[in-house]
Amino acid sequence: SSGFDPKHLYINPSSFSNTSHIQNIISPLKSLIVSFGEMLIDFVPTVSGVSLSEAPGFIKAPGGAPANVAIAVARLGGRAAFVGKLGDDEFGHMLAGILKQNGVSAEGINFDTGARTALAFVTLRSDGEREFMFYRNPSADMLLRPDELNLDLIRSAKVFHYGSISLIVEPCRSAHLKAMEVAKEAGALLSYDPNLRLPLWPSKEEAKKQILSIWDKAEVIKVSDEELMFLTGSDNVDDETALSLWHDNLKLLLVTLGEKGCNYYTKSFRGSVDPFHVDAVDTTGAGDSYVGALLCNIVDDRSVLEDEARLREVLRFANACGAITTTKKGAIPALPTVSEVETLLNAK
Repeated sequence: SSGFDPKHLYINPSSFSNTSHIQNIISPLKSLIVSFGEMLIDFVPTVSGVSLSEAPGFIKAPGGAPANVAIAVARLGGRAAFVGKLGDDEFGHMLAGILKQNGVSAEGINFDTGARTALAFVTLRSDGEREFMFYRNPSADMLLRPDELNLDLIRSAKVFHYGSISLIVEPCRSAHLKAMEVAKEAGALLSYDPNLRLPLWPSKEEAKKQILSIWDKAEVIKVSDEELMFLTGSDNVDDETALSLWHDNLKLLLVTLGEKGCNYYTKSFRGSVDPFHVDAVDTTGAGDSYVGALLCNIVDDRSVLEDEARLREVLRFANACGAITTTKKGAIPALPTVSEVETLLNAK
C-alpha cells in the first residue's frame, strides 16, 4: 500500500465530528464541473478482434467523451452537469435518463425534433483498441445553437470541460465558442481534451486547424500520445514535442501514454507517473475516466496544479481510474467508484 487514501482528495474526515454523514454531504460541498459536447450510443461488438461486418452482435453502450467525463466525475463523488443536444427520440431520452441515473444534472440538455441522436459502431481490435464508424448526418448534437445554451448553468461551473467534435460544423461550433466565453468570464477553469476522431472531420488539415483554433484558451489540456503526434507532426512523444504545444495560459499539459502511464508539464515542473497494469478488454472511456478523476480533484483546489507532490498523487489516482475503465466493455458501465480505485491503489 502507498499509504495514500483517495478519500482525502475529496473531503477530509477530520474536519467533521461525525464522519458517518460524510457521504451525504460530499456533493453539496463540491463545486460544479460542466461538460460540453456530444453524447451518443456506441454499438460495441459482442466479440473482440472482428470487423463490423463480421460481428455476430452488438452491445448498446452510451458514450460520447464529454458525457463520459461528467459521469466519471459524478461516480467519484463530484458534482457534474452536461450541456449538449440529443434527438427527441428513444435513444436521446434514454441517454438523458442515464445522465440523471448517474447523478449528472441534465439541465443543460436540449432535444431536437428534426434530427436523430448520434450513433457510432465501434470495432474492438484484439488489443482492445478501437476503430469507429459514425452515423451523424447530421445528428442532434451538431445542431445545438448558441441561443439554446443554459447560460446560468454554464456560469455556475468552476470547471468547464470540452472536446473538439463540437467544433466540426455550425451551429454547434458557435455554441461551443459562446459557452467557452461565458464560462471563462464567470471564472471557470477551462479544460480541453481534443478527443480526435478523424473520420468525423472533412480532412486531417481541417481537424488540426480547428483543434488548434481554441488551443490557447484552455488552462488544462489532455492529449493522447497519438494526438500529440498528429498535432505536432512529430514521430516523437518526448518533452520537446509536448512543450511545443505549450502556451502562456496553460497551467497543466498532460500526455497520456496508454499502458505506459502519463507525462505532465506545468510552468514550474514536469515529470511522468507510472501506469497500473491490468487486463484490458476495451480502452473506450479510459481517457475520459482519467480526465474526470483529475477535474474532481482540482475543482475546489487549483493549488494542486502548483504542488508537484500533490499533483503526482492526483495523477496516480487518475491513472488508476483509466486502468480500471479498460477492464470492462463500454465506457459508462466501466467508470469506477472511489472504493474501486482505492482497492487498486492499495494493491500496489
